[in-house]
Amino acid sequence: MRRTVAGIVAALLGIAVLAVTAWAALAPIPAGTRDALFEIPKGTWARRMAGDGVSILPDRIRLTLGLRDVLVLRNLDDVPQIFGPTLMMPGQSFRLPFAVASDYTFDCTAHPSGQMTIVVEPFPDTPWARLVWRTRELSRPPAG
Repeated sequence: MRRTVAGIVAALLGIAVLAVTAWAALAPIPAGTRDALFEIPKGTWARRMAGDGVSILPDRIRLTLGLRDVLVLRNLDDVPQIFGPTLMMPGQSFRLPFAVASDYTFDCTAHPSGQMTIVVEPFPDTPWARLVWRTRELSRPPAG
């Protein structure tokens, strides 16, 4: 009797996993905001000048065309920050939309290494790509 119940539970669990996987692979991805917001906190420059190796931005930011393909940097610090060729004054935001999947490297004064890489991935238009994208989104730390 125990084997029968265990077998039924295992079968139901298998069916549930299969159903969730099929949904993740086949369901369209809803497009909400396309912005990926990252903020430079107040006091970042002062902490760096005091010798703190504070890391506020990731080394690599991953974006996805058609879903999250606009990088938004907001400078909440007391000093100007440089991102690529752009000077962001305190309180300013900078929006950079991407239209081509590629890796982009920018100079960035808010980053400890002085550079940041933006990885823009293609839209996940196949079932396997949607499954991989959703799995990656579940494991991604919240932005900003």
